[in-house]
Amino acid sequence: MITITTSNVNGIRAARRKGIETWAGRNAPEVWCMQEVRAPQNELDPIIHEIASEYVDAAVIGDEADLHAANEVCRVKGRAGVALLTDLPVTATRYGLAGLDEDVDSGRWIESDIRTPQGYELTVACVYVHAGNADDSEKMSQKYRFLDAMLTRMGELRDEAAHGGRQAVLCGDFNIAHTPLDIKNAKANETHAGFLPAERAYVDRWIDEYEFVDVMRELAGDIQGPYTWWSQRGRAFDNNVGWRIDYQFATPELAETARGFVIDKAPSYDARWSDHAPLSINYDV
Repeated sequence: MITITTSNVNGIRAARRKGIETWAGRNAPEVWCMQEVRAPQNELDPIIHEIASEYVDAAVIGDEADLHAANEVCRVKGRAGVALLTDLPVTATRYGLAGLDEDVDSGRWIESDIRTPQGYELTVACVYVHAGNADDSEKMSQKYRFLDAMLTRMGELRDEAAHGGRQAVLCGDFNIAHTPLDIKNAKANETHAGFLPAERAYVDRWIDEYEFVDVMRELAGDIQGPYTWWSQRGRAFDNNVGWRIDYQFATPELAETARGFVIDKAPSYDARWSDHAPLSINYDV
């Protein structure tokens, strides 16, 4: 059994001040995908080293490391940025999506090929999709361009998995609530980025056409939520007025091995180290 966690850290420097290392030491998933690290490389490296000391006893990054760390910093200062940590063997890591050359598209996709102790091989992608803005056509164009590039790569991952190759799971903050079950106030948000029909149609395609499985939804069933993000405004967190925008989308064979999930919502607003809660799923591989 391995645990894969995805969490938008909402700035790793801020999360560090708020206790992310304590969470890491307590949970230590075999694979941890982070989004919105939002830190330059020279500041990110020492933080990752500190997390490693909590994450794996006596881990030494880069020198017969117990913990493999990979990240891509966004070329736009203070934006995006993704990181992937694992204490499992990594055979290859790839950065970015083909055909995306603009700075704003960087720091949003990394994928690693990982081998479990039982020899099961899978590709884990850490993904951060543009938030978009329904009132800003340029920002929505950036989001749709990224989603289109994702489709190409997802097709490749699907075909590899279907023909006896590595299975795959896409983990991250996709900034789309798929159905009214994934958002507290669906009607009020139908014209807002993150719940636009055109955005939600991409998730339909991932599931229906590309055959990826929304693993948490399969495990939870057709219930309202549970959510993974709450606005910092008002009392959204206290009143559980949230969105489910953090997902793990897996190829069918891997999805079949999922045994349970946890959304680790903080016990109180002031105990949070991010406005997102980590989503962890256990896979029997």
